[in-house]
Amino acid sequence: MHGEYKVPGGKLVVVDVAVTDGLLRDVRVAGDFFLEPDEALLDINRALEGAPADTPAPQLAARIDAALPEGTVMFGFTSEAVGIAVRRAVARATDWTDYDWQLIHDGPQSPALHMALDEVLTAEVAAGRRPPTLRVWEWGSPAVVIGSFQSLRNEVDPEGAARHGMTVVRRISGGGAMFIEPGNTITYSLCVPDALVQGLSFADSYAYLDDWVLGALEGMGVRAWYQPLNDIATDAGKIAGAAQKRMVTGDGAVLHHVTMAYDIDAEKMLDVLRIGKEKLSDKGTKSAKKRVDPLRRQTGLPRPAVIEKMIETFRGRYGLAEGSVTPAELARAEELAATKFASAEWTARVP
Repeated sequence: MHGEYKVPGGKLVVVDVAVTDGLLRDVRVAGDFFLEPDEALLDINRALEGAPADTPAPQLAARIDAALPEGTVMFGFTSEAVGIAVRRAVARATDWTDYDWQLIHDGPQSPALHMALDEVLTAEVAAGRRPPTLRVWEWGSPAVVIGSFQSLRNEVDPEGAARHGMTVVRRISGGGAMFIEPGNTITYSLCVPDALVQGLSFADSYAYLDDWVLGALEGMGVRAWYQPLNDIATDAGKIAGAAQKRMVTGDGAVLHHVTMAYDIDAEKMLDVLRIGKEKLSDKGTKSAKKRVDPLRRQTGLPRPAVIEKMIETFRGRYGLAEGSVTPAELARAEELAATKFASAEWTARVP
């Protein structure tokens, strides 16, 4: 069995292992990381040898930590990263390059249709009728997108939303509210097979699926990292938030979508969203205005240039062919947009 795990912002860890009578055997760890002393690699292999094959990654990491000599330096990876690579090997996880990725980047669409396309395209990936897909959104109108489990009245000021012409929609994933203005927002979705994130915890899958965009930001001079659970941050503040939805139909698939702040009208946002002190308490700031630091200021690039550099980074790492929404997918999405995502019943399902 072969497993790989690219540490977000770090190095690649590769594990080859067999399972005999429910135990890990013939463990071989490799990668482009740095490790001192050299002999510590043998200690890592020996620590994993004979462990129960269903041992979670944190417990595998504990076995490694207990076996490493004092003063060991691990650079670009951690003992838990090795544990994750083992879990991915045993789960027979796939890799990004195992797939023919497709890009969808269409013209502006309504907020409700965007919500519906996420659901439809992910279901198509789960059913095996669509390849894994990167979809870059263009917004047809300003919107507030609330998480699947958020209270509508607690998150949105209806008078403020109406005053600024904001459509309120609810997505199928969890997480917090997103304030959307078409020229100020960059949003993308990844619709991926469940096999790509096998062996990863829910939390680890967030950083894993967005490692490419951290690379893209670095290429634009922005040093960014994942701030658990679902924020992409820099020294200047948060620049993006992610959310996920797991689909268990067919072979399973994961919807992972991210909204990035290219620019932001903080006064308008505060007039529309109800951002309370409790939400800010763990962010290290007293003002919602200071939570988001837009990409326009940090990159100095026009929005289309930022998007193009993101797409180029993805294509360079994993390959990416131009694609489109099929007529059948669009018809289904338009139906869902009308009957579900534009309905008052769905939007206020948590009043």
